[in-house]
Amino acid sequence: MSSAVLFDAPGPRARVRNGLLTVVSVVAVAAVLYGIYAGFDAKGQWEAKIWQPFLEWDTWLNFIIPGLIGTLRAAAVAAVLALLFGAVFGLARLSDHAWIRVPAGVVVEVFRAIPLLLLIFFIFYLAPAVVGGGDYTFIAVVLGLTFYNGSVLAEVVRAGVNAVPRGQSEAAYAVGMRKNQVMRLVLLPQAVTAMMPAIVSQLVVLLKDTALGYIIAYVDLLNTGFKILPAAFFGSLIPAAIVIGIIYVALNMALSYMATWLERRSRRSRRTAARPVVAPGSAAVGIGAGEGTEGGGVAPDRPVE
Repeated sequence: MSSAVLFDAPGPRARVRNGLLTVVSVVAVAAVLYGIYAGFDAKGQWEAKIWQPFLEWDTWLNFIIPGLIGTLRAAAVAAVLALLFGAVFGLARLSDHAWIRVPAGVVVEVFRAIPLLLLIFFIFYLAPAVVGGGDYTFIAVVLGLTFYNGSVLAEVVRAGVNAVPRGQSEAAYAVGMRKNQVMRLVLLPQAVTAMMPAIVSQLVVLLKDTALGYIIAYVDLLNTGFKILPAAFFGSLIPAAIVIGIIYVALNMALSYMATWLERRSRRSRRTAARPVVAPGSAAVGIGAGEGTEGGGVAPDRPVE
């Protein structure tokens, strides 16, 4: 839809006003950036000697790359487990049997309500009593991310299935399909496309939340790059923060790009009448959730036929 349909064409005064507002905004942003630069410069944070470690291969080999591997390792394992958790409990919440639906709902709501940092702490201190040995920090980070993000994804799955119009399941039952066939062959294939923006949004959150392992000394990108590395090279705290921040941005942009490609390919290969789903408490990241659909948001609850 063109902008002319949504907005009136600006007149001469409006164009002048918009131009002035643009200039003022650019000047204000430039002033803020210069203030940040001047503040860092007064503290000597732009001196070449404190940036030098990031130009040396040993710094990346001994600090940043091991931390990056730790972050990706925890995020990958937690993402797989969270998707499985979300699929199982999301479908369980759609069950016709109360003895399955109610406990699944309690589990999901409990883990959604507990702050993730508190969950990681609890698992970290409980793990030695339950697990005989192993990397307790890794276990705590992965399980914390799994339970919290998996509970959010369970709501995404439930909403995604509910977003498929009722007529789809009614038509499937009319041709003699059983309940599990309707779910597996009709509802889920369409729901996956609608759920994709919300799933990716939550996976981006999961990737960023691996940084909470910093609190229990898990060897991740934030820990090695923002705590250990500045301690080894005194005075490089701000450069370390900037470099680590850029790496996190690059990781999340790569994830969003891959998800955008996957969603477009999925929409080309499978048409769906389901509306896009937005994860509870978040917005879809990097995906055109409104392409080829009407409406948006989470579909109202309805029982599965």
